[in-house]
Amino acid sequence: MVVKIKGCYVLKPSTPTLQGTLALSEWDQVGTITHVPTIYFYKPDQTFAAQPDTIANILKDSLSRALVPFYPLAGRLRWIGGGRLELHCNDIGVPFIEAESDSKLDDFGDFSPSPEYDYLIPTVDYTLPIHELPILLVQLTRFKCGGLSLSLTISHAVVDGQSALHFISEWARLAKGEPIGVMPFLDRKAFQDRTLPAGNTLGLDHSELDHPPLLLGESDNIEERKKKTTVAMLKLTKQQVEKLKRMANEGNDYKNSGTKRAYTRYETVAGHIWRCASKARVHRNEQSTAMGVCVDSRSRMQPPLPQGYFGNATFDVIATSLAGDLVSKPLGYASSRIKEAIEKVTNDYVLSAIDHFRNQPDLTRFQDLHALGSDQGPFYGNPNLGVVSWLTLPIYGLDFGWGKEIYMGPGPHDFDGDSLLLPSPDGDGSIVLALCLQVAHMDAFKKHFYEDLI
Repeated sequence: MVVKIKGCYVLKPSTPTLQGTLALSEWDQVGTITHVPTIYFYKPDQTFAAQPDTIANILKDSLSRALVPFYPLAGRLRWIGGGRLELHCNDIGVPFIEAESDSKLDDFGDFSPSPEYDYLIPTVDYTLPIHELPILLVQLTRFKCGGLSLSLTISHAVVDGQSALHFISEWARLAKGEPIGVMPFLDRKAFQDRTLPAGNTLGLDHSELDHPPLLLGESDNIEERKKKTTVAMLKLTKQQVEKLKRMANEGNDYKNSGTKRAYTRYETVAGHIWRCASKARVHRNEQSTAMGVCVDSRSRMQPPLPQGYFGNATFDVIATSLAGDLVSKPLGYASSRIKEAIEKVTNDYVLSAIDHFRNQPDLTRFQDLHALGSDQGPFYGNPNLGVVSWLTLPIYGLDFGWGKEIYMGPGPHDFDGDSLLLPSPDGDGSIVLALCLQVAHMDAFKKHFYEDLI
């Protein structure tokens, strides 16, 4: 694919905003702190397609206005020692790239993520010092057929998925001339100032903060990080999802128990993915394996975080097992390990974890820096994986005035073990798995993924 850059503009908030330093919470500074891309494809009607400059002008004008309430996105991060960051609200601005391509939307087929997406998503130059890196970058690409793509890449050190989608949806509302629906709550103290009660000696276990297991016989994961990966988009129909739920809940006597519940759609499908990955990787029975689970703590806090809390409030926990147990026991076993990890995330558990991070002299070992080419930080490739859920996020229906997207999805992700669950845009109850595995394991994974459902 040939993509030509036609222009790059730095957009600042349309009116002056508060200047100064915004302290980040511990939550903002652990896990993934690099940028996360998303991409939307549109097929505007002829009125808009014939006026490509109109689309660009609407986006640029509304983005400048959106950056007034969401002004932290126009700032820059800075290291302050000990692997810690702070956010400078200085209105330096957001790069907005205009590009065009001779390709057509039909050339993308089912829009499965491919290396060609790299040309449609803004590049973040991690060789630069972090205080020079934009927090948000946007690219609008026009195609020969009149279609277009809108891509964003946004720093995970500043927002999580919930907050990123909040910003994008409000930007779209402004583009259509509508008022903002929910103002962002920018005061991180709503999270930072919460502490465990004095004298609370819960001694909660935070093993999820340790590095996940290595392959047996290995002392590091450097070689595993180097292996070539590939991406697949695998669909489960509503009927297949329901069958997995029945398989997982077989023997789970939740209907006659006051404490048990049925395994959720996520716990069921993620358990299936975990088992299939261990089978595809041909793990030995005694191999320890971990699955990373991302839990939104907004409603789990007491009291819940304020509506519109703008920052990171997701908490990464891990489910662990021996590979032999995963593959030899029924699906319900894998789901039970995931459920147990999720249910640990209570108000006290989150506060205890924050306290744990505050007492760390250096946060580097808790940061996922793989996009920076580092071999430090957690690695959720072989023998581990991470399964992030977008199943309950409002990811579809983003309309800037020329109609809703025809496809929305993640940008390229080429790290072994990365996976993402998306709901079907049709609302038919099906699920799409976007999965990255080592090339050597992908075919076997696909085989198990569908054969185990028969």
